[in-house]
Amino acid sequence: MTTRPTAEIVSIGSELLSGDTIDTNSSHIARILRELGIELRFISAVSDDENLIAETVERGLSRSNVVITTGGVGPTVDDKTRAAVASATGHALRFRPHLLKQIESRFALWGRVMSENNRQQAYTPDGAIEIENPIGTAPCFMVEHGNSIVICLPGVPLEMIYLLDNNV
Repeated sequence: MTTRPTAEIVSIGSELLSGDTIDTNSSHIARILRELGIELRFISAVSDDENLIAETVERGLSRSNVVITTGGVGPTVDDKTRAAVASATGHALRFRPHLLKQIESRFALWGRVMSENNRQQAYTPDGAIEIENPIGTAPCFMVEHGNSIVICLPGVPLEMIYLLDNNV
C-alpha cells in the first residue's frame, strides 16, 4: 500500500490574523498540492513572532512530508521566517553575499535605492536550497529536515504564485 505524501501550509503575518487581510496564498497552494496528489492536512496562520513561527514549523515537520510557508521573508523588522525556520530545523542562519548581489541588482534594474533592511533577505539556513525570486527582492529557500522539507515562499501573492508555479 502506497501512502500519499502529506503537506501543510503555514501562512505568516500578523495582518492575516487581524481580519483585514485575506489569505489567498493558502488556497492557491492547496490547489497546486491537490493537482500534484499531495494530501493537505493542515493550514495554520501565525503572527510575526519568531518563536511561534518556529514552533508551528517544527510541529508541521513532525507530522507532514512538506511544509510550505508563505510570508515573513521580506525586508521589514517583523519578517522573522528565515530565522524561525533555521531554528526549527537546527541550522545556523548564514549571510550569502551572492544573494545580496542579486537583491542589489534588482534594485539597480528598477532604478531604486535599496534600504539596509533588504540585507536581511540575503540570509538562509545552512544547507538550504536557494530559490531565486526574479520578480521580487526576497530570495526564498527550501530546507530538508529528516524525511521532510520546508519550502519558504514570499507572502506577496504575485511573487508566491510565480515561484510556486515556476521554480518550486
